Amino acid sequence: MRALPLLILAVSFSNLHAQQRPEVKNELSFAAYDGAVVAGYVDRGAFMNFTGPNISYLTSDFKLLMGMLPSLRFKEDHSAVKNAFITPNLGVGITLFYRRIGIQLPMYYNAKTAVKNGRWLPGIGIGIRLK
Repeated sequence: MRALPLLILAVSFSNLHAQQRPEVKNELSFAAYDGAVVAGYVDRGAFMNFTGPNISYLTSDFKLLMGMLPSLRFKEDHSAVKNAFITPNLGVGITLFYRRIGIQLPMYYNAKTAVKNGRWLPGIGIGIRLK
């Protein structure tokens, strides 16, 4: 029984450390490629992109990217003279990642045709960060 007060006294003056997550500082950086794949919807078609050159802001759980989006667009053309079903495209947009999962708000430009003016079209997508 005499050992119990000594044990309590020893524990109260000792340094106890719990495991902590490594601290990530808030960081602004530039990258040519970020290691993410995103799929989504724009202009009655689908897209798949790989985040390209961007500016990113990193916190402990979140990463916000703003940059160019080299993409493949999948869209069936219903006109008499058809475009290919898969076309390469370059968009711009913002992507927000929570740990590895992300949501993206891209913008793609559709060029002027004989019957339509050129315009920017918004989309939405979800993706995953690979690195």
